[in-house]
Amino acid sequence: MLRLSALYRYPLKSGKGETLPHISLDKLGLEGDRRWMLVDEASGRFLTQRAVAQMSQLSALWNGQGGLTLSAAGSPTLEVALPGADAQLRGVTIWRDTLRVPDAGAEAAAWVSDFIGKPTRLVQVPLERARTTAAGYGKDDDQVAFADGFPLLLIGQASLDDLSQRIGRPMEMLRFRPNLVIEGSEPFAEDGWKRVRIGDVEFRVVKSCSRCILTTIDPQTGERSADREPLATLKTYREQEGDIMFGQNLVNDGAGRLEVGMPVTILE
Repeated sequence: MLRLSALYRYPLKSGKGETLPHISLDKLGLEGDRRWMLVDEASGRFLTQRAVAQMSQLSALWNGQGGLTLSAAGSPTLEVALPGADAQLRGVTIWRDTLRVPDAGAEAAAWVSDFIGKPTRLVQVPLERARTTAAGYGKDDDQVAFADGFPLLLIGQASLDDLSQRIGRPMEMLRFRPNLVIEGSEPFAEDGWKRVRIGDVEFRVVKSCSRCILTTIDPQTGERSADREPLATLKTYREQEGDIMFGQNLVNDGAGRLEVGMPVTILE
């Protein structure tokens, strides 16, 4: 039997992940998932572990009211409130999208600038300012917060186990930053899924996920793998037209609640 074996949320894009026993879903995926982002103060361009590896050591916990609790080794903890209706809007760029979103203010900016080592701003995206998902996939009204392209990422546990066996050492699931982990399937069975139901919520599988250098960063230490694993091994058997695929991007149809242990049904 297929079941939901793990749930992960990443309140801050490219920050540390949270392991959750249960969570609600809204229009943008998991409640509170990647609703916050760091941007270069001068250009407004988004920052991630691809260029700033130490972001893997930045803890940004969702506080239940939509705000964040920021913490990192050597830095004081900072509580950041959800920006109000009068918050300053800042122009930001994430991949090819440009949008104006609320800025978290001067105190948060000082904290993240000190951590990153250059002038940086912390921004948040409310539902009414969310982006649309990548053109050509899903429906025209599908939306996404600050995730790269789609609200949710699913990975089969067997797929990671297969990869770890090929590499010869265990790979951490958090290297791949999924939201949903499914147990009980064959390796890469998720490649063939089109619609999935977990609890009362249905999901559309819209696109395989192409992987980048971020997967070579150890989520515990923030250090890059000297041997470029797991990308080096994935390239030998998961490359498609120049992209290395691992995991499936999903869109949830409607709100609901997920809980670890729930049965998973493949509808199509």
